[in-house]
Amino acid sequence: MENRPQWGTRAGFILAAIGSAVGLGNIWRFPATAYENGGGAFFIPYLFALLTAGIPLLIMEFTLGHKYRGSAPLTFARMNKKAEWLGWWQVAISFVIATYYAVIIAWALSYTIFSINQKWGNDTVGFLVGDYLQTADPGVVGGIVPGVFIPLIIVWAITLGVLFKGIKKGIEIANRIMIPALVILFLIIVIRAVTLDGAAAGLDAFFKPDWSQIANSKVWVAAYGQIFFSLSIAFAIMITYSSYLPKKTDITNNAFITGLANSSVELLAGIGVFAALGFMAANAGVPVDEVVQGGVLLAFAVFPEIINQFPAFNGFFGSLFFICLTLAGLSSLISIVETFVAGVEDKFKVSRTKSVAIGGGLAALISILFATKGGLNFLDAADYFINQFGVALAGLVEVIIVAWVLRELKNIQDHANSMSDIQIGTWWRISLGIITPIVLGVMMVQNIITNIKENYAGYPTNFIIYSGWVVAGAAIIIGFIFAAFKWQKGTLSLPEQKGVSK
Repeated sequence: MENRPQWGTRAGFILAAIGSAVGLGNIWRFPATAYENGGGAFFIPYLFALLTAGIPLLIMEFTLGHKYRGSAPLTFARMNKKAEWLGWWQVAISFVIATYYAVIIAWALSYTIFSINQKWGNDTVGFLVGDYLQTADPGVVGGIVPGVFIPLIIVWAITLGVLFKGIKKGIEIANRIMIPALVILFLIIVIRAVTLDGAAAGLDAFFKPDWSQIANSKVWVAAYGQIFFSLSIAFAIMITYSSYLPKKTDITNNAFITGLANSSVELLAGIGVFAALGFMAANAGVPVDEVVQGGVLLAFAVFPEIINQFPAFNGFFGSLFFICLTLAGLSSLISIVETFVAGVEDKFKVSRTKSVAIGGGLAALISILFATKGGLNFLDAADYFINQFGVALAGLVEVIIVAWVLRELKNIQDHANSMSDIQIGTWWRISLGIITPIVLGVMMVQNIITNIKENYAGYPTNFIIYSGWVVAGAAIIIGFIFAAFKWQKGTLSLPEQKGVSK
């Protein structure tokens, strides 16, 4: 019987799972997605997607990790040796994401300091792209940008320091501090935002339903995409974290709490963002739709501009906002790095210290590329392709393999029901076996067609090939390479499962 580490408490696991889901992207991705896809009407497909894809997938991944007691590669190998490559593919995806995600957190850390006296000045876009990131042309690496590199060192020091401490003393304690702090600080920002002049117009733009969009298939695909990307599904995190759960645990309840908590934070982010955008639009004397932005520009250009216009305590609220981004980023980065730390530890039977040093250290070294003058372009391309043709594709393949190739849904359902008060049944199997594969399949076809027709963001073709397509393709190849290594004798034996029935 293997001695696998466990969470100290159920709350520790839930906070860690929520922390992995509530990342930097939730704060800027959801508000823009909802606004662009019918405003208040978007919440209907969003809720439907949460109940038919988000929570069902969380239940599946929580159950897989809990039943097979391993990292993603070990879990899939124990389920079926031929599926091990899928676990390593997901680990490789996490590795790529960790290398550039740390840099975005470094930006947030820098902007926390910049907020004190609004160092970005009046031209917030020019400051971000020119003064701070010193952005070079696509494909040009350039030199290291000290203003990014120094906070990047701090980000990795915190992340690896937490991981060296392990599950109970490291990850659990860190999330017990960071997640409540994140929620409290963000609530302060939202409360201030909704009291600003023009906030009502911003909230009206966010919540006002455009019912004509309900019949648009692209809106439903966008809702599933939002749920899928926001819950940290299909890049090994939830499987890894759930492998540390105690033998007796309420799997389904944990999945509902995690999914609903993540959606609550997204809604809170939408309220805060659009209240602030309404204030900005009122000050500029323009409609709200003229100031709406998505992506990193919203966080690092539009928000600084909003902070400039605050009637009082600009530095205080600016620092709070970027502290929130930093905390959200760190909690997610810790969970992302844990996936390949656990994978290496399980496969090669090295100590946790060595696994963190090897896996985390290598990711930290590669992340320096994104701290160069060409870093923003490399980051943008890698992020787009590893999400669209890494995470989304891995999720589609995972569901097809589990549901249709290995036909494991019934076994997973039985295990989850044996542990949980909320029982899952036919609707859960239909959601994962039919609805989710169809929607993800449609997403994938649309993405492929779009990217064949034109290069993402207008980048040169050669740049897109090696910084986007090759990165996404390499993750799959790495999955097969690592799966080719043999496990140590006895590792693939299923761990003893005591107390499975209630």
